[in-house]
Amino acid sequence: MNLLAWLRLHTVDSDDNRWERPGPTREELRRDVLGVLVFALVSAFTLELTRGFGMVTEDSHPVWVQHLVLAGMILPLVLRRKYPVIVMLVMSTLFILLSLLSPLVSLQLSYQVAYFASLYSAVAWARDRRTLWICTTVVVVAMTLWIILGLTVANTFDGILAQYEDNPEFTGGIFEPLTSVALYNFVVNFAYFGGAILAGMSSWRNALQRTQLAEQAVLLSEQAEELARRAVVEERLRIARELHDVVAHHVSVIGVQAGAARRVIDKRPDVAVESLRTIEQASRQAVTDMRNLLGVLRSESAEPGTANDGGRRPEPGLDDLEELARQHRELGLTVSFGRVEDIPGALAEISAPLALSLFRTAQESLTNVRRHSTAGSAVMTLRTGRAGEQRWVELETVDNGMPRATSETGSGFGLQGIRERVALHRGTAEIGPRSEGGWRVRARFLLH
Repeated sequence: MNLLAWLRLHTVDSDDNRWERPGPTREELRRDVLGVLVFALVSAFTLELTRGFGMVTEDSHPVWVQHLVLAGMILPLVLRRKYPVIVMLVMSTLFILLSLLSPLVSLQLSYQVAYFASLYSAVAWARDRRTLWICTTVVVVAMTLWIILGLTVANTFDGILAQYEDNPEFTGGIFEPLTSVALYNFVVNFAYFGGAILAGMSSWRNALQRTQLAEQAVLLSEQAEELARRAVVEERLRIARELHDVVAHHVSVIGVQAGAARRVIDKRPDVAVESLRTIEQASRQAVTDMRNLLGVLRSESAEPGTANDGGRRPEPGLDDLEELARQHRELGLTVSFGRVEDIPGALAEISAPLALSLFRTAQESLTNVRRHSTAGSAVMTLRTGRAGEQRWVELETVDNGMPRATSETGSGFGLQGIRERVALHRGTAEIGPRSEGGWRVRARFLLH
């Protein structure tokens, strides 16, 4: 890659150059005005100091013209950040014209510093980088021609040669006088213009990095807020599923038994008493399960058995499925429960969270059969298997009933909870009517 291609890549065609630096604030503009006024006063004072030791004695212009030349070179800096490229072009023109008008004043340090500041400000604050580099190239070429003309047309070389010839004691250096003058001017101006451009690029890049860091900080903050929001939503969904699964089962039992007791309380008081006893047990169990759930939510980070554990029971798992089937048999639903393992002991390796999801799925499925179906029996099967290299565990509940016409329309939260639990374990759920009649709930969970 040649030099021109490298410069184009890192200036005009750089992705960073598409960024536009925000303009100066009012406070920055106010500081520019005050700074330039102070600089102009200090420059006027130093001009008088140099007059004191004869530096501008040969200048034939009145004193006020000399001060006007110096002020004319400094005052445009007031707008150096608001219109950086325009100020650079204006001050480049002024630099040449005022140097022709008063060469000795142009040698003032403040004169040179003012022009340096205009170059630096253009590179540091220009928003259109392509226009900047075009204008900067024009300025550098123009100044190069100005220097060459100053050394040739203005007879600078002739003066140096004459001085060399008139002074026999002049020994010279490692180079010829003309070569030394040319190299000296090249080094000085290369450092002058190069330093201004590099300093401006450094300032511009620092501003870009500060902006990028601020944007990244905002992005990280937004991402953190989004993660926190998602965590809250997921936690709410989990709590909703647990509340539904814990409460719906017992409330359903209470509703069924209360209706049965109402119908037989006059004719068969003993059956009504048994139904009321079942309601009592179900309500107590519901309260106990609610307390257990609240204990989980309030002390999720506590270790079991610690003071924060609250004496709550372990979460239900696969070993409780038989008891669940028995409870539904007592309520009048004939439940057949079976286990099928492709590998002996495969069910014993199921993790506690997955076992809880399987239990809640079974609980919701059997509750729906009693509440919304005419079926008098259901078959529930827990099985494990393999699909290729992926192992899975599946719970299937089927019945042979029809939707009950007099049943209350469900909220759908229970089936939605089953699907959400399956999705959490990267599984699949099949819920709906069977072709041969009845209803099927099949939830397959992937094993890690």
